[in-house]
Amino acid sequence: MNKIKKQSYIVTLAAALFVYILFGLCVQFNIFNRHQSAILNFICINIILAVSLNVTVGCLGQINLGHAGFMSIGAYTAALISKNIGSVSIPTYLLALLAGGFLAALIGILIGIPALRLKGDYLAIITLGFGEIIRVLIEYFQFTGGAQGLRSIPRMQNFSVIYWLMILSVVLLFTVMTGRHGRVVLAIREDEIAAEAIGINTTYAKTFAFVLSAFFAGIAGGIYAHNTGIIGAKMFDYNFSINILVMVVLGGMGSFTGAILSAIVLTVLPEMLRGFSDYRMVAYSLLLILMMLFRPKGLLGRSEFQISRVIEYINIKREHRRKEGLQ
Repeated sequence: MNKIKKQSYIVTLAAALFVYILFGLCVQFNIFNRHQSAILNFICINIILAVSLNVTVGCLGQINLGHAGFMSIGAYTAALISKNIGSVSIPTYLLALLAGGFLAALIGILIGIPALRLKGDYLAIITLGFGEIIRVLIEYFQFTGGAQGLRSIPRMQNFSVIYWLMILSVVLLFTVMTGRHGRVVLAIREDEIAAEAIGINTTYAKTFAFVLSAFFAGIAGGIYAHNTGIIGAKMFDYNFSINILVMVVLGGMGSFTGAILSAIVLTVLPEMLRGFSDYRMVAYSLLLILMMLFRPKGLLGRSEFQISRVIEYINIKREHRRKEGLQ
């Protein structure tokens, strides 16, 4: 590991700690009211959703309109475990989240193996169909609460826990997708035929990306269920999936930092426009249209905001000034 990479890791960790301390203090000392504190938690949840969907849509290059379905599986699984336990502590909370994530990943395998034989619009339609099937099945069974949903879910609204779960999720996803498995997925996105010709098992790689995305959607669903305390199947319809997809497209398909930035913007913006209730959705829609007209590749395109480049630029400038001083 070179010096610049070490410095970038240190700066990134320091930035994450700074954000945590800043907002943590605002929550602890009631600078933020309950509504604003809830928005902070939803920002963290939406970041996990956007970054996980970016694996399938941005890195793999396949449209998935069933992401909310995997989120609902994680939400209901985690909620049912916590309700049966009767109370929630951090160990049981993490156990419930992992159970929700693994079940969502299992369903992702069952859906992904047949669905990923298709591409483009056909894959989008079939994932949309599977997402709606999941929603209908949740409403059908009695143990899930049926159409009335689940209520009295033990709550976990601790900003510290949710924030660091978000950071861990983003780090794991970014690490995987910039590693060996991630490069295989990117190769398939660029040219699947060429990737298969050089010996890449495209079926395994596409299923891996799809399942990884589903797992973290399940984690986000579990966090969401414990944060709200009440869930219903109608919350996780195709409109929710499209909202997450908009976050990925707006940030730039394939860019993790872009997905994070757009998740923050598209979570805060509707709340900022809430005072203009009659025109809120019109203004929100116009902003998205203008964004797609003037920045069709998204906020960051496929590039990432890399601290290492900033550090490298600073080092070059510092070295240049040192040489000028010697002269």
